[in-house]
Parts: sequence; structure tokens; C-alpha cells
Amino acid sequence: MTVGIVGLGLIGGSLAKAYKRDPSVTVLGWNRTASTAEFALLDGSIDGILTAESLKDCDLVLISLYPQAAMDYMTEHADHFSKTGIVMDCSGVKRQICAFAFPLAAEHGFTFVGGHPMAGTQFSGYKYARANLYDRAPMVIVPPRYDDADFLARVKELLKPAGFGRISVTTAEEHDEMIAFTSQMCHVVSNAYIKSPTAARHRGFSAGSYKDLTRVAWLNADMWSELILDNRDNMLGEMDALIASLSAYRDAIAQNDRPALRALLQEGKERKEQIDG
Repeated sequence: MTVGIVGLGLIGGSLAKAYKRDPSVTVLGWNRTASTAEFALLDGSIDGILTAESLKDCDLVLISLYPQAAMDYMTEHADHFSKTGIVMDCSGVKRQICAFAFPLAAEHGFTFVGGHPMAGTQFSGYKYARANLYDRAPMVIVPPRYDDADFLARVKELLKPAGFGRISVTTAEEHDEMIAFTSQMCHVVSNAYIKSPTAARHRGFSAGSYKDLTRVAWLNADMWSELILDNRDNMLGEMDALIASLSAYRDAIAQNDRPALRALLQEGKERKEQIDG
């Protein structure tokens, strides 16, 4: 199997390293900054540089770029992709890119599948890439069709060397609705929380709770602003719900209403137990 990785940052670099663990896989990589791809070649994370010509040899092309850059890349290389392989993006939103890529793929005769590897760190860039990033991690895919079991089995087989755990099949709409809650809101809340004027004096007073809540405040602002704005309708709904909940807590505290505050806290605890067991 030959896999092409477009974009060798944290996500793409980790995919390259993960696939290279399988000796039967040939990994080709491309990065906008050519020196990164050259370094990946030197350190053995890829077997060669991915070119327009070699795209046709790839059984799987994983595009690990920001959404707009991914769409630009597909437009530029629409006639270079293999007619029998699969092209998959790895961006954190799916509606915009799937609405663009499915018709493009049909027009040019290649197969596109939306994808979202559900793993990462607060750091970005190739130097933080690691081969085990996706081991047992969830992977979400948005296929062009849902009634072809053989096709879905083929996609899962192509993804197998990366080490993913559960692979979920969904629609672009459901993906973006869920990701607003499970990922994008977490980054916004963490990023806003750390702006408290008290934060500068936290040392000596903070432990696990602080670390858990603030880890993803350390983010890539360029990437996350694009992802969040591409999903702004779902984000606004989640933010409105959170603001309403926070207002209820604030009112109880402002009114020194212990029963109301306790009820809110107990409700949240029970909700967590119901959801996550």
C-alpha cells in the first residue's frame, strides 16, 4: 500500500510516522515548507516526497491541512489523484469541505471521504508528531455513500495501520454539531478562562483541576479561528447554552442562595454520571 500525506504538521506528521511502522506501507509526504518534508525524509518518517506525479500511485491520500488549504490542494490536484484510490481530508470541520469535495471528486473521477482523527495535543508542528498519537484513538469518517458495506470495510482497512480504535461513520452535519460541543467549545472555554487576572498568580495554588481546564488554551490561533468560524452556527448554539447555564450559577451565588447553588452543582454531577457512567 502507498499512502500520501499532504501536510506534515502534528496531525500529518503523526500519520506518516504511524503508517511507517508497517513495513508493507510506502509513505510519501508533502509540506508547504519543503524543508519539513526533507527533514521527514531524512529521519525516516517518509519514504519519499509526494509530487503531483506520484499522487496517482497512492492508494490513500490523507490531506492534513486547514480546511481552505485542503480545498485549494484538491482543486489544484483534482486530475492527479488515483481513480482507484481514496482521498481523505483530516480537518476538524466537515460540512464545508464535504459540500465542496464530493462534487469535485465526482467531476474528476476520484473518491473523497471526509475524515477527522480525534487525537492531538496542545502543541502544533512536525517536531511534536509521534507514531503512537492515534493508537486506540477515535476516527470519524464521512463517506460519499452509506449503503456500501464493502466500501466502508475498504476505508477501515486503509486506516488500520494508523492504529485507530473506534471508527465512527456519520454525516457532515452531525459531525459538526457534535464537534462544536466536544472540541471547539472546550478550546474556547479554556482560552477564555485563562484570561482571568488571577491566572498570573496561580503558581502554588493550582493542581489537577487547573491543568485539566487550561491545557487546550495553548492552541494554534490561526487554525482554531478558521475551524470555529466554519462551524459558527453550531458554536453559537453551544455558547448560548453555556452562557445561560453560567448565568444561573452566577445568580445563585450573587443571591447567596445555597439551596439553588447546591441544586445546580448536583444536577451537573448527575448529568456527568448519566453521560459518562
